[in-house]
Amino acid sequence: MFVLITYDINTESDGGARRLRKIAKTCQNHGQRVQNSVFECVITPAELVLLKNKIFAIMDKEKDSIRFYLLGKNTTDKVEHYGVALAYEHDGPIIL
Repeated sequence: MFVLITYDINTESDGGARRLRKIAKTCQNHGQRVQNSVFECVITPAELVLLKNKIFAIMDKEKDSIRFYLLGKNTTDKVEHYGVALAYEHDGPIIL
């Protein structure tokens, strides 16, 4: 399933910068950063549950905001991008 994750972390509060880094690293382990606080992930529903639990354990629900856009399968061909950015194939091999 194709999931778009966006977040807004309050970095003016205590621990905000730390939460921001931890959430970004958690998302980066499951997907590709496409903008500063936006990640595209191709994951299974079970992986999404685990990812949400990790993020919810980090975030401050009183100060931070996270959105998950569940776009389903076969959505990557409907994404249009213009301007500078590194593109990658969601279905292609990932080399680490």
